Amino acid sequence: MSRTGRMAGAVAIGGALGALARAGIELAVGVGGDAFAWPVLLVNVLGSFALGALSVLALARRAPQWVGPALGTGFLGGFTTFSAYVVGAEVMLGSGAALLALGYALLTPVLCVAAAALGTQTVRLVHGSPGPGRPAQR
Repeated sequence: MSRTGRMAGAVAIGGALGALARAGIELAVGVGGDAFAWPVLLVNVLGSFALGALSVLALARRAPQWVGPALGTGFLGGFTTFSAYVVGAEVMLGSGAALLALGYALLTPVLCVAAAALGTQTVRLVHGSPGPGRPAQR
């Protein structure tokens, strides 16, 4: 199998596992009933934190080439969900909760960017991993 085929397989397997993990969280937290899409917000914030942490770990530890595609693009891509975020906002809007929809639509990206930044900083503090412009520690 070619390198491209192995990478595509790693992304596909990671994506399937990430989607299953998201479905598990949605089942555990409960989907529906509430006007606010808490499970979607939760997985997007957790996934953003994890992607921030993964990006620093993969670079600092010189991870194998498959790690980024399998865990970042695959698992975390399947775990997080932009489409459900948009649908959640649309459902809130359609049910007459315009302010709730606006709050959700604005809160999600702000929290996700903050979570990604927190993930990178947490790994840098815990593992002494390099920041931008600093060489990796050996």
